[in-house]
Amino acid sequence: MWHAMFAEQIPLAEKVLRTVIVYALIAVLFRLTGKRGLASMNTFDVVVIFLLSNVVQNAIIGNDTSLTGGIIGAVTLVAVNTGVNRLIAVSTTAARIFDGQATTVICDSHPVARALRRLGMRQSELDTAVRLQGVSGVTDVHRGSMEPGGQLVLSLNTGQQGATRSDVAELASRLRRIENLLTQSR
Repeated sequence: MWHAMFAEQIPLAEKVLRTVIVYALIAVLFRLTGKRGLASMNTFDVVVIFLLSNVVQNAIIGNDTSLTGGIIGAVTLVAVNTGVNRLIAVSTTAARIFDGQATTVICDSHPVARALRRLGMRQSELDTAVRLQGVSGVTDVHRGSMEPGGQLVLSLNTGQQGATRSDVAELASRLRRIENLLTQSR
């Protein structure tokens, strides 16, 4: 029993190579299919993730059902992912290749239909994402971009932006000066 549990049925190099190839393929597929972050995945995206993991399982470990084979596959996946994340952190070129660039989805208060189609995003999804950020609608947005990680970043039109702490502090200072003038003139 112990021997069957730990005996490798596929050579170590082949198992590592299979894992790296499948990781690269899945990364390219996700890179090509859009910029949805995990937080914005819908039910169908989750189903695809579950089914995809089952589909590629044998491609990664082959016919190896040993504990050692599973450990080697898991360690290789985590190591490759860690290496890619560290490479992205230190190299802007690698970040552009692996993560992509921001895509403008709102320009001058109008949705960019072509960008939405390319991202596979519906107008209703954009409207919801804008409202979730506390903005009443696309017409209040000067520019909106979908970042590589799936976050929507908005720049509001002049007059639609909220007050900053410094704005409030300046108003409070002015009110104090007015109060002082009023109390001195009595």
